[in-house]
Parts: sequence; structure tokens; C-alpha cells
Amino acid sequence: MAKITLHGNEINTSGDLPAIGEQAPAFSLVNSELADVGLEAYSGKKKLLNIVPSLDTPTCALSTKRFNDSAANRKDTVFLMISADLPFAMSRFCKAEGTENVVALSMMRSRKFAKDYGVLIEDGPLAGITARAIVVIDENDKVIHTELVPEIADEPNYNAALALL
Repeated sequence: MAKITLHGNEINTSGDLPAIGEQAPAFSLVNSELADVGLEAYSGKKKLLNIVPSLDTPTCALSTKRFNDSAANRKDTVFLMISADLPFAMSRFCKAEGTENVVALSMMRSRKFAKDYGVLIEDGPLAGITARAIVVIDENDKVIHTELVPEIADEPNYNAALALL
């Protein structure tokens, strides 16, 4: 269990992020067409997982737009924006913000992803959704970078994640 804060108030996650060098946990998330998508769908590519509480918050929106800009020049990498938002809401956000270079994926069918990646918030007002985190996975599905943002309202360290791509 990791401890993070929400506006200075301590909250707990379900575990820890995957360790660097370890095989990334498999997952099943839902895309904008309501189809289940797993890690294997991105085989052979690097993957940046931008795990956020909701795209409908200022910090999550900023990080999605920032990674969308970075994704435009990286054809060997897929940028996955993962949240508890419904695919319909995620699609509306991406269309309105012009974030066509990233892939929005939802945990609407299960919180297993959040538990396996150690980011499920277990208490406080955001219980049941995810902490803010970045996980970078190489083309062989090995974890090469992780960041659990200590204060959920803060932005991640973009440069540290992008430097590994």
C-alpha cells in the first residue's frame, strides 16, 4: 500500500506500482468502441500509461494534452490514457480537446487494472478510482519507468517519462 495526498490529506492506494524490470501486468480495459483491449494489442511498441483519476479534471486534462503533443512524433510508442471515466465521456473529451494522438481506455468493467498496478484509491473521497501515475513499458512489455505522483492534484514528471521513449 502506498500513501499519497489529496490537497494535503493522506489517502491510501491498493499497493505499489510494478517494479522496474518486471513484466508489466496484463490488463483488459475498454476502448471508445466498447471493446476490451489488452496489453497484447500494443505488442512490439513502447507504451506510456498515463493513469489518471478522471479526464474531466484540470490536471488530468493537462497531462492528456501534454502527452498528446508528445505522441505526435513517436510512431514506435502508444500513449494510453487510463481512467475510470466511461468511454463515452472520454471520447467527448478527446474530440473536444483534439487529442487524436493518444488512446483513451476505461476501467468501466473492472477495477482489476487499478489493483494489479497498485493505483486503486482505497479511502477518502476518491475511493474506487485511480491515483495519478505514469508507467512506461518497453516493446517487450518490461516496466522501464514508474511514477506515483505524491499529491494527486500535481502533474507528473513528463520529462522523466518521455526521456525513456
